[in-house]
Amino acid sequence: MSDFTDVLINLRKIVRSINLESKRIQKEFGISIPQLLCLHYLASNPGYQSTISGIAAYLNLNLSTVTGIVSRLEKKHLVARLPKSGDKRITVVSLTSSGKKLLDQSPELMHQQLSHKLAALPEEEIKLLKESLGLLVHCFNINDEPASPMITIDDFQY
Repeated sequence: MSDFTDVLINLRKIVRSINLESKRIQKEFGISIPQLLCLHYLASNPGYQSTISGIAAYLNLNLSTVTGIVSRLEKKHLVARLPKSGDKRITVVSLTSSGKKLLDQSPELMHQQLSHKLAALPEEEIKLLKESLGLLVHCFNINDEPASPMITIDDFQY
């Protein structure tokens, strides 16, 4: 077996783990990981609210994608769209008590666990990992692909 076979196997393991996490979250909680990330973001904001554009910036997704995410969460009564205090022309998305309850029951996501572990690594190892992943991105010829710092199975589906 060549040296790069291990690289391919490890990449497959990562993609498979992300896929399994996504399916588990969908099965147990009835929402996608991007929807769960949206709820996490709202919970971290003052008043448990944000605008659609604030959510889009946080998730690094376009406005139409985030509008769809919010609409699906709203149908499940996990968020509500409300007029902004002081400016009724602006709509804010607010986490509902049902949304907060779901969040409290949800596990820490893979990307959250990874963030904690990466934060504990020495700066030299982070630099080496960054360069290695940059090389993989170059090999895949995907330098110009938009991406979020959060990993979800949606990143692997087209």
